[in-house]
Amino acid sequence: MRVLVVTAVAAEADAVCAGLGTDPAPVPVLLPGGYALASHPAADVLAAGVGPAAAASGTATALAAATLARSPATATSPAPARSASPSPPPSPYDLVVSAGIGGGFQPSAPVGSLVVADAIVAADLGAGTPDGFLPVDELGFGRTVHHPPPELSARLAGLLGAAYAPVLTVSTVTGSAARTAELTMRHPRAAAEAMEGFGVAEAAAAYGVPVVEIRAVSNAVGPRDRSAWRIGQALEALRSAFRQLSPVFEEST
Repeated sequence: MRVLVVTAVAAEADAVCAGLGTDPAPVPVLLPGGYALASHPAADVLAAGVGPAAAASGTATALAAATLARSPATATSPAPARSASPSPPPSPYDLVVSAGIGGGFQPSAPVGSLVVADAIVAADLGAGTPDGFLPVDELGFGRTVHHPPPELSARLAGLLGAAYAPVLTVSTVTGSAARTAELTMRHPRAAAEAMEGFGVAEAAAAYGVPVVEIRAVSNAVGPRDRSAWRIGQALEALRSAFRQLSPVFEEST
């Protein structure tokens, strides 16, 4: 299968690339917007930026560039009639993976462990009310959950020995006990939080490509304590995860 892996920052992308291997390292392919895509036999890897908006923008750019490269005629084809419902041509990618480090809800995801999402949840997309938080789908304006393909995501979790549970996408990293309690109450099964998964999933859905999310836990979700962060340990867990998954990604669909 052809896989696009999207991380937030270069350190995460480097860990993924190290896990995927190849020597010498691939020459990055420059995409519109200044993005650089590293192509490996098992996957293409992109650092798209921090947060759901940057993640969505970078993912959509990579998907659009790959789609147009596969079907160059689409760039000059006539515009569809106004009454039509245009959709992009089929993407050459079979899977998009949102990957990186993140916070783990205790005791489900200890520092250094891995989480594979069974649901990718936009945890703070909605409205505050006197009665509490209302997610945007309850307001009738969109969706807050993407579900990865269950057979594939469960298989990846099993191969990695990872927790298989919801991963929350937040725009502000949790830094207090009160916020942790609020998220835990609303999402009792959640195992991790990060800042990009839902944005990646939104872009992938626009191109009809399935998505999974893999997180390596660098810190416990809770009161902010940088001295307790183990970023190096989490990056090493991420590298090891993609070393194990490389043969899966190289399988034919």
